[in-house]
Amino acid sequence: MKRWALVILLLATGTLLTLAVGVRDVPLAALWQAILAPDPQNPDHVTILWIRAPRLAAGLVAGAALGMAGSVMQALTRNPLAEPGILGVNAGASLAIVLGALLLGATDHGMMTALAFPGAALAAVAVFAIGGGLSGDAGPIRLTLAGAAMNALLLSLVHGIVLMRADTLEVARFWVVGSLSSAIERPVGAMSLVVLGGGLIALAIAPRLEALSLGSSLSRGLGVGPRMAQAQALVAVTALTGAAVSVAGPIAFLGLMVPPLARRIGGHVLRLELLAAAALGAAFLLIADTAGRLIFAPAEIRAGIMTALLGGPVFVLIARRLKPGEQA
Repeated sequence: MKRWALVILLLATGTLLTLAVGVRDVPLAALWQAILAPDPQNPDHVTILWIRAPRLAAGLVAGAALGMAGSVMQALTRNPLAEPGILGVNAGASLAIVLGALLLGATDHGMMTALAFPGAALAAVAVFAIGGGLSGDAGPIRLTLAGAAMNALLLSLVHGIVLMRADTLEVARFWVVGSLSSAIERPVGAMSLVVLGGGLIALAIAPRLEALSLGSSLSRGLGVGPRMAQAQALVAVTALTGAAVSVAGPIAFLGLMVPPLARRIGGHVLRLELLAAAALGAAFLLIADTAGRLIFAPAEIRAGIMTALLGGPVFVLIARRLKPGEQA
């Protein structure tokens, strides 16, 4: 219970910091007044309700989605290095959106959001197939190398498109490095429903993923078909990652940092781990975003850069602890 209390406290802290702290600090009294009796003439209330509240909503949705997606991917692959950014799923969604802007002239946020999901799905399937997941021999290192290669390929395509077509530069800037700064323009409400759906799928298939961790033979003996469970997990990851990218762009390493902590809180019970990952992912993203707004204020470091700065050392630490052929 103490660990869950710390999770709730961390999420509450991230929420409060997002609303009250920034280039223009807002007193707590004004924060409560803005919530209970908003005044459109009060600049503090306008800052909270029209700038920071959408940013908070985007951080909650994207952070929870990426935290859960990372936990599902690590459970599916038994790979502590698996996460949407490292395995190229974020980059797949970004490439699909940039291609849509280039080939279809898609600038409507709804259409651009819809493009994120097939891009994320194709990238996830490709990495899983190349890494040996379909044949059941995907070790952590092999899958990570396949994901890193796919991620580099997809991001190089995004940069190539930007170099060829300068008119896509403004579109691509958001889809290369994630940020919460454009939250008011993003379909946060619709994507929260997608995250809810993806989260419910993940919770429903959690016992099957736990059975898969015992190996293909034992999981079949328990009545769990590996291919079906893998397909359902990919659906959940696609929904969660596509929604997160639609709201905040590609936020790297968040899905890597959160699952190990969530496992400690959930006691290696995957359903509890997923709930903890959702709360921790949202809290970490909100805190990283706030830190990025304060370090060089009034300039802003994007949230995707902040999570990469934190996640890079975590990635190296986990990789160094892995033994050859080891699976998590």
